[in-house]
Amino acid sequence: MSGIILFDGICNLCNGIVQFIIRHDPEGKFKFASLQSEAGKALLQRAGLPENGLDTIVYFSEEHKYIRSAAALRILRDLGGFWKLVYVLIIIPAPIRDFVYNGIANSRYKVFGRREICMVPAPDLL
Repeated sequence: MSGIILFDGICNLCNGIVQFIIRHDPEGKFKFASLQSEAGKALLQRAGLPENGLDTIVYFSEEHKYIRSAAALRILRDLGGFWKLVYVLIIIPAPIRDFVYNGIANSRYKVFGRREICMVPAPDLL
């Protein structure tokens, strides 16, 4: 199984999370694109999601798309190992999970900073 993760390429927190996933994904299950990239925008368009103004993680796995907390939890589940145990948090209702997720997302630039240039993953990760 492989999935595609769209992330905010100028967000330091998001870039750190992508690096974490890459380090813990020796099988190369995941591919990455920034939300700001042409590839990311094309994927968003095909999925019926807005190409601009979307500021959350998006995960495409098989025929499904996930956003916000559902995307984060599905990614950890699919990452495997110890990380899949975190998926148990899916039992928390989505509005509560997304409230916490949005709180972190809304302060990510202030707490973690942002980049001037969007991160571009290595070609084998695209």
